[in-house]
Amino acid sequence: MISWPKQNDVLGTVNRGNPAESGLCTLCRADCQGKCETWMASIAGRKLLYPRDFGIVTAGSANTSHIGISYNSLRILGYNYGAYGLASGLSDSADDCIFPNVDTAAAFGSNVKTRVKLPIMTGALGSTFIAAKYWDSFAIGAALVGIPIVVGENVVGIDKEAVIENGRIIKAPELDRRIQTYLKYYDGYGAIIVQMNVEDTRNGVAEYLIEKYGDQVILELKWGQGAKDIGGEIQVADLNYALFLKNRGYVVDPDPSIPAVQEAFKNGAIKSFARHSRLGYTDLSSVEEVKANFMSSIKYLRELGYKRITLKTGSYGVEALAMAIRFATEAQLDLLTVDGSGGGTGMSPWNMMESWGVPSILLHAKAYEYASLLAARGKKVVDMAFAGGLAREDQIFKALALGAPYVKLICMGRALMIPGFVGANIEGVLHPEKREQVNGNWDSLPRNVSEFGSKAEEIFAGYYDLQKKIGAEAMKEIPYGAIAFWTLADKLAAGLQQLMAGARKFSLEQISRNDIAAANRETEAETGIPFITDVQDELARKVLLG
Repeated sequence: MISWPKQNDVLGTVNRGNPAESGLCTLCRADCQGKCETWMASIAGRKLLYPRDFGIVTAGSANTSHIGISYNSLRILGYNYGAYGLASGLSDSADDCIFPNVDTAAAFGSNVKTRVKLPIMTGALGSTFIAAKYWDSFAIGAALVGIPIVVGENVVGIDKEAVIENGRIIKAPELDRRIQTYLKYYDGYGAIIVQMNVEDTRNGVAEYLIEKYGDQVILELKWGQGAKDIGGEIQVADLNYALFLKNRGYVVDPDPSIPAVQEAFKNGAIKSFARHSRLGYTDLSSVEEVKANFMSSIKYLRELGYKRITLKTGSYGVEALAMAIRFATEAQLDLLTVDGSGGGTGMSPWNMMESWGVPSILLHAKAYEYASLLAARGKKVVDMAFAGGLAREDQIFKALALGAPYVKLICMGRALMIPGFVGANIEGVLHPEKREQVNGNWDSLPRNVSEFGSKAEEIFAGYYDLQKKIGAEAMKEIPYGAIAFWTLADKLAAGLQQLMAGARKFSLEQISRNDIAAANRETEAETGIPFITDVQDELARKVLLG
């Protein structure tokens, strides 16, 4: 297993727990007092791109060893001449070819293009309670930044206030709250995407959404995710709620309707219940049957009125990946999210996460290979998003390059939740009357925060930038978690701009697989990305001998 350093002295960051390849702790806590890179960037923004203590330090890279096959074993290439993809009105002079002029805007979709200001999107934020608690921060932050956010599965099904009669939703207050919070700040960039699984299909989520919101909402079908190979889970510590979920049609473990289980719960031997979703396609046994069922579902959704439909698939084997790419292409879906193992979770079984599925970089490499096969046959391949343990700007660039030209977005789950936690905790301290409302966890500002200041205007590097966009009066209504979200996104955008400028690519569509190299032969063999000293070797010899 590759070991990642817990501490980065150059940036002044430390992981509280065991760090994953993404740079996030394997267990990310809402009450964390810091200070991993993503946590710190939610406050300091683009300052986290640079070494600390300028003027009294020099810094040297520690990333000299590339062991095994991972995104860390890809290197980003830079070039010493040229400029590609400059916006209209810009020249190729040194005055115009500066990193702030790099355009990070993108678009995805088949017949209807969805525009985004930054090529990232959130992971699915569904029925886990942490998604509900911090939704305002996540949704408002995503809308202000101009990126898509995904409402995950089962939101209606677990809502005690939702009313479902004969497979039709009569009332869905939590789902409505999530959608309307995002749409309030939506300005034409980004999207609200609602995911649908087996239970959601039975509960009539698709019909409810199209009738109430029309084409304001994108519908996402879910085949799986990178964290697990079974349906979604949550944990509840209330017997009555567990019984409610069982009566709603969910699998609840242990079964709360069994008298012995109820007795064990009342006496403290059982303290919680796990609610599970069902597996899809269990009544099908061949690729042809899956395709027929899938295409029939898409046809039905089109007839309902859906103009934009997406699909998310997990880290199954490569047959499932090939099915997802081909079926999504033939159905003219708007996006296919390919989520590799190494992705995040609210409550997936831990050893399942650790031992099942295809790791992200291997799955993503195959996605490119299979997409290229279809493209070679003249197919317009579905736009894709790559997901699974990606959190930093360098990982965004590498994943876009690995999947170019098919990959338009990078899906980031836990990384984009961290600013919501950080901001809510700060707001709860500075405004104690709001602590319960915003789900703040701190009694006082930790030193990691107080060293930046004692007011939001001082603490968040992105405060005034956001205020410039929406105005001082509107800022009064923005949760601090959304300000932190904006601040982190600014760091990711600036970092991506710098990497792109170094590669002489001034727009996202110019990024290609030629902009990365494999740092070891194993990675070259599995990804098809050439070994670093082989890249441009022929050109170098022409320079020398030509």
